[in-house]
Amino acid sequence: MEKVPITKAGFEKLKKELEVVKNVSIPENVRDIEVARAHGDISENAEYSAAKERQSFLYGKMQELEHQLATSNIINLKGLNTDKVVFGCYVSMTDIDSGERVKYQLLGPYESDINLNKISVTSPIGRALIGKSIGSEVIVKTPGGTRNLEITDISAEED
Repeated sequence: MEKVPITKAGFEKLKKELEVVKNVSIPENVRDIEVARAHGDISENAEYSAAKERQSFLYGKMQELEHQLATSNIINLKGLNTDKVVFGCYVSMTDIDSGERVKYQLLGPYESDINLNKISVTSPIGRALIGKSIGSEVIVKTPGGTRNLEITDISAEED
């Protein structure tokens, strides 16, 4: 089983999400099924069908979270070396072609969220950045096309 890098905060967030699914969502769903079953004929009961579908989703989500926790490798970000791009660091870049500036934090796939500028170290950009230093030019093939980026800063803090 391959281990996936994750921050302590990301690991705790997964644990909390699993707790909610196990201790809140699934028991609520069991009650919903019981209430729907009490309405009589379950073969034509839309509430029952929806509750059973939700049950399947919740058990799938629980298994997914348990798998993510089991395959997680917590990486300590204290004393992060920022001479080169590494897991957990913040990387500021300029798109050489458009002049657009962007700052990403490199995290594992369980924590990545492009809307929060958190990208996975396994993404095309993440893989291209790992090990590079300030001033490096990086050419990345993304689903949106080829991007030419220059690393302008590497930091351990978001600032």
